[in-house]
Amino acid sequence: MARSQTKAPFAYEGLDRAIHEKARLGLLTSLMVHPRGLAFGDLKHLCGLTDGNLSRHLQVLQDAGLVEIVKGYAGNRPQTQCRLTAAGRQRFLDYLAVLEQVVRDAAAAEHQRVDAGQEAPPPGGLRLRPA
Repeated sequence: MARSQTKAPFAYEGLDRAIHEKARLGLLTSLMVHPRGLAFGDLKHLCGLTDGNLSRHLQVLQDAGLVEIVKGYAGNRPQTQCRLTAAGRQRFLDYLAVLEQVVRDAAAAEHQRVDAGQEAPPPGGLRLRPA
């Protein structure tokens, strides 16, 4: 994905708000790794979420058209199966391309700082210069 040549090169417009949240990022990654989908309980375990938290995040992803949720039965037991939609898979790949650009930009800035012989900022934040 080519980066926009705007006056705000670090705006990263492709960082999709529906995806850019820790739990949803984990859910989508889990579903990318398992293209045939996962049962609700498996997603819950893989992502370390509670039933309520997982349900809410899946609803956001479903409303955004990123995942499909199919309710059915395995034997006599109800089972909820989740999988990425084709559009969801593409949006996630586009999101990852923008995230990779963020990493490249940060790495390039760090290499420039090192090459210029500048000191690193102290841990936990930037060092302010006296006026």
